[in-house]
Amino acid sequence: MALSFFAKAILIGLFATVAIDVWALFLRRAFNVRSLNYCLLGRWVLSMADGVFVHPDINRTSPKSLECPVGWSTHYTIGAGFGLLFALLVTEAWFARPTPLPPLLFGVVTVLVPFFTMQPALGLGMASSRATNPTRARLKSLTTHAVFGLGLYLAALLLHWVVAG
Repeated sequence: MALSFFAKAILIGLFATVAIDVWALFLRRAFNVRSLNYCLLGRWVLSMADGVFVHPDINRTSPKSLECPVGWSTHYTIGAGFGLLFALLVTEAWFARPTPLPPLLFGVVTVLVPFFTMQPALGLGMASSRATNPTRARLKSLTTHAVFGLGLYLAALLLHWVVAG
């Protein structure tokens, strides 16, 4: 079974996003650590249509119709997009012989996106500086993005095994 480069890129991004969700579920069940409410992500995205891009506190913004499905769709679209960006950076050669360091580094670097876009826009400040516990929030974001990188690697291994095997 041959997959296009584009299909592989999207698939690893989606798989890595699932890895984030499994990680979040583990953290919630094992340690009662909550993850981002993707309904709030949807609220933020839907608020953009009203010209509102930054909220003092997204929790105090009025709920929007369909915010949960929009938030979850956005979450997976971002993951697929990051998968595509990663694939463009490493090229097809990496898919032939996946190694863990490039996707792990990529995952860690992607934490800069929420640190400097989403978190300030939701009212949490740069790199969660206004969170109740900024250090904990930053570490959670960093580990989540490292898990995304691990997910990219595991997905590429799985694809390589399925396509080659």
